[in-house]
Amino acid sequence: MTVLVTGGAGFIGSNLVSALAALGEHVVAFDDLSTGSERNLEGVDGRLDLVVGDIRDASAVRRAARGASAVFHLAALGSVERSIGDPFRTHAVNVDGTLNVLVAAREEGANRLVYASSSAVYGDTSTLPRDESMAVSPLSPYAASKLAGESYCRAFHCSYRLGTVCLRLFNVFGPRQDPQSRYAAVIPRFITEINEGRAPEIYGDGRQSRDFTFVDNVVHAMLQAASASEPALGEVMNIGGGRRFSLLDVLDELGILTGANVRPVFRPRRRLDVAHSEAAIDKARRLIGYSPSVTFSEGLASTVAWFLRDATPMAATS
Repeated sequence: MTVLVTGGAGFIGSNLVSALAALGEHVVAFDDLSTGSERNLEGVDGRLDLVVGDIRDASAVRRAARGASAVFHLAALGSVERSIGDPFRTHAVNVDGTLNVLVAAREEGANRLVYASSSAVYGDTSTLPRDESMAVSPLSPYAASKLAGESYCRAFHCSYRLGTVCLRLFNVFGPRQDPQSRYAAVIPRFITEINEGRAPEIYGDGRQSRDFTFVDNVVHAMLQAASASEPALGEVMNIGGGRRFSLLDVLDELGILTGANVRPVFRPRRRLDVAHSEAAIDKARRLIGYSPSVTFSEGLASTVAWFLRDATPMAATS
């Protein structure tokens, strides 16, 4: 079977590509390499075609989708901060690009499309854990663009019977995540700062908390979504670890794992930073059989080991 992974050279995408190839699938990885890297796909054991192209190019997307029975749509322009600075580009990539992928999947005969959405769509509600019945309240162009993508997926399921499944991902971390980007996620940035003997920077008081989700759990969820039965189609569901940790908790764990005396430097809280986030994962458990198999501590240990083994900058999310 042939499957298409958009953003396939990025952080999450390349981990998914590796898993699919190991299962014997013929994988087409579509990526413009603006944040992804060919290095992320080195050593993939299986049939892999890397197609370099822009998600905003409808013709290129359709060519990449030819023969694919399933599509995993991960290509996106991430970062709340970046979207505030450039909302037009964020919209073009994340909304127009998603529409291009949906049209291509439908016209080329794919029967399943798994869409990587974001917990950012919930905004900064104080109600925890966050479940899918709650009202959404996107605070940034990035969050709004991911919610628009969810709406298009639902519309294509209702209008064309395309089997879409939307996964709201909560703070994914793991190997291949870029610590050097201006928009780097907090865990790879912390690891790199500690490894280089620098004081980790915290924006705020460090008590803000997140449902940090190890990338292997996300990959597992995507594979489950691709084979899920009818009740999951057209639905949106949370993918997280089901437990939250503060940034100070993360630094404590990293200090234990690295043996470093970690003393953070505190900076002013960034605008639109969410105070706390935690996923209710009951719906994903019910509809696609999702359950996180790797704990936060296990995932953090694996991530530290990978970064210390290969500390050169790798790709960010795509």
